[in-house]
Amino acid sequence: MRFSRVKAKLRRGEAALITCCHFTDPSVYELTSLMGFDGIWLDLEHHSTNDETAANLMRAARVGSSDIIARPAKGEFMRMGRILEAGAQGIMYPRCETADEARELVRWAKFAPQGERGVDGANGDAPYCCMPMAPYLRAANEETLIIAQLESVQAVERAEEIASVPGIDVLMLGPADLSVLAGIPCQFDHPLIAEMTQKVAAAAKTTNKWWGTVSGTAEHSRRLLDLGAKFICRGADIVFVKMALEQLQEQYASLGFTFENKIQQAVEDLKRAYPS
Repeated sequence: MRFSRVKAKLRRGEAALITCCHFTDPSVYELTSLMGFDGIWLDLEHHSTNDETAANLMRAARVGSSDIIARPAKGEFMRMGRILEAGAQGIMYPRCETADEARELVRWAKFAPQGERGVDGANGDAPYCCMPMAPYLRAANEETLIIAQLESVQAVERAEEIASVPGIDVLMLGPADLSVLAGIPCQFDHPLIAEMTQKVAAAAKTTNKWWGTVSGTAEHSRRLLDLGAKFICRGADIVFVKMALEQLQEQYASLGFTFENKIQQAVEDLKRAYPS
């Protein structure tokens, strides 16, 4: 198995930078990992990526140095075992609402005696029946990174209880769902988001756990680091491609080229139908 790059940095008091890959071409994971990012966020909550495809993406990432931080859907505890067996170094669990749910998360992500994760060394993590099981089981329990996402006001209010659960490593504020559930959709500069961020930071400090969140700019990341955040998630391949295409269109529009931008047309139709 591979030791977690992210967890090693966190233990040294260093911040870890995670970026998200949405595309399912293994080349994207290979490139990102070869470039040395600390972690790749593999989202299995909102995307239709199946376990076989996810395993191939993780396999491509193993040529480099990046951890795979995989996010299953809420309640997919049994799926977590397959994801970890395929080679993920971390589990990002969404919508963790209570300490009881956090304990269930640890139960299925850790081998006994810390949990009840099933044993099968025939996949990429062990790997392929080639590793002595006793040290592997101990190493897997120690190296697997468990991240509890707090994505509602109620969850943040219970942040200290959730962080106190043995086995939870990182508290991660999920500002998008939090803002929608709180009735301030995507208003990330709203005072409530700042308040929730402070509460997560305080809970992590009190319980001696790490914390983090997503960030839109380097300036915002600096403010998070100043608050003690160590787990920073920034950017996504689909966003980077979109920005590059927009830049290309802007450059060539000045040369007289025109584009039939159906996305922009759809945005204008939406605004007309549902004015803010």
